[in-house]
Amino acid sequence: MKRKIGFIGCGQMGQAMIHGMIQSEVLKADQISATALTDETIDYVAEEYGIEITNDNKKVAAESDILFLAVKPYIYQGVVSEIKSAVREETIVVTVAAGITLETMKNAFGFNVKVIRSMPNTPALVGAGMSVLSPNEYVTADDLAIVRELFESFGETEVVAEGLMDAVPAVSGSAPAFVYMFIEAMADGAVQQGMPRDKAYKLAAQTVHGAAKMVLETGRHPGELKDAVCTPAGTTIAGVTMLEQTGMRSSIIQAMNASTQRAKDLSSGKK
Repeated sequence: MKRKIGFIGCGQMGQAMIHGMIQSEVLKADQISATALTDETIDYVAEEYGIEITNDNKKVAAESDILFLAVKPYIYQGVVSEIKSAVREETIVVTVAAGITLETMKNAFGFNVKVIRSMPNTPALVGAGMSVLSPNEYVTADDLAIVRELFESFGETEVVAEGLMDAVPAVSGSAPAFVYMFIEAMADGAVQQGMPRDKAYKLAAQTVHGAAKMVLETGRHPGELKDAVCTPAGTTIAGVTMLEQTGMRSSIIQAMNASTQRAKDLSSGKK
């Protein structure tokens, strides 16, 4: 891909994406530039990834064919005000934050800017990200294909209508945190039974990895796969019964609803 890619902001999510793009060789390091606020981050990213990094947002914006805005939602307005005069009409701007709508971006730029709203997640760092994209009406099919190629360099992608974007953090963007809590709880249970901590984490994490792979690669319903493990009067159905009694499904659904509501609050401008 012969494009110049820029990142305004280079925190954990930005670094995960940059790592994936370079690791997969979809881009070379000299095609990527980024900005960061602190000298510590600038020095670390330059050393770790070999890209050009600066604190000059306008410079990166002016030089980029595809510009990722990987900053916190509450500073988007300030960043766009700073860079909008430097962004060319043909530049594709990709938002990387919950609650930043396509209409908000159009109004902030003040012209018919090409915007793709995105929601990646941190497993991008290990090439196993799940990203969701929603383009505005100015993004062409070719534009979307180019951006999708970048996201697919570090995982899987789906394109959805913008009306579904507020539901994405709960099921993929924020959801790794829920899964990490589940892995930690499984490991704690094993440690309680005498399992060494390092082995407990390995067993729990690999089990979650393998179960997820079964769902993705077999195409079978998760309930069907669960039933296949539950032998009559066995250990699995005993555990499943306890999870049902203690409200596991309800807790997860409530957590997802809370995440979705927060995303909707951000989209409507609530702090």
